[in-house]
Amino acid sequence: GGEKAVDGFSGATPLSNAIEGGVNAIPSIMESFIGIIPGSIAETSGLAILIGAALLLISGIASWRVMTGMFIGGYAMGLIFNAFAVNQFMEVPAIQQIVLGGFLFGMVFMATDPVTAASTNTGKYIYGFFGGFFSIMIRVFNPAYPEGVMMAILFMNVMAPMIDHYVLQA
Repeated sequence: GGEKAVDGFSGATPLSNAIEGGVNAIPSIMESFIGIIPGSIAETSGLAILIGAALLLISGIASWRVMTGMFIGGYAMGLIFNAFAVNQFMEVPAIQQIVLGGFLFGMVFMATDPVTAASTNTGKYIYGFFGGFFSIMIRVFNPAYPEGVMMAILFMNVMAPMIDHYVLQA
């Protein structure tokens, strides 16, 4: 007697679990997209994130160019890893890399920050592409950063002025 239900708990994310338990510990694409997996708030449901993306795009706050570039960059890196897989994390399907963890959250809510992202239209594609590209690279090659998304976005924030400079020069 006296047992009570727990409202919630804090624990490792699916990607952190995968570092210990291998890729079999990674939830399916549908589980990740719908959001029936444990994890940090707001990064477990791709569907909810895409609804938020629609609201940001309709209101004109976020840049679809950054989102598009980041999606393409992350997907491209996932496909490259799939083609040359030398470890189990490189074998995770590219689309699953996109819907798993904080990638979509970072793509929609973090990379699109109008103050720190690239300002030129071409620069936004470049900024987004490399943000997605590096996100998946960091996630796969560095177990200390199982997400890697925020680290890649911060790196690209530093590069954004240079990207804009060279886009304007071109």
